[in-house]
Amino acid sequence: MKRIPSWLTYTVLRLLVFAVPLAVLLLLGVVWWASVIAAALIGLCLSYIFLSRPRNAVSSDLYAARHRDTPATSADDDDEDAAVDAAESAPNDPNRSDRSA
Repeated sequence: MKRIPSWLTYTVLRLLVFAVPLAVLLLLGVVWWASVIAAALIGLCLSYIFLSRPRNAVSSDLYAARHRDTPATSADDDDEDAAVDAAESAPNDPNRSDRSA
């Protein structure tokens, strides 16, 4: 079974921390724009206090992805590199229209 990515867990929790107070405030009959502002502030405070572990996991994953010893490449990256190399090594064709004047 695959592990759920930390960024997805953190995003869902942040959305819940915003949506639950918003729903409660709207059910209480508070004006919608005031409910949105209050829910955003409540969600910000609650996520800062209670979601530090998922936030740290996301930042650690981002740091690890950014500071790899070897960059991760895909087949698409290899195809693009081959196309660029082929275009650079091709003889100059006077009929090519992509040359800058």
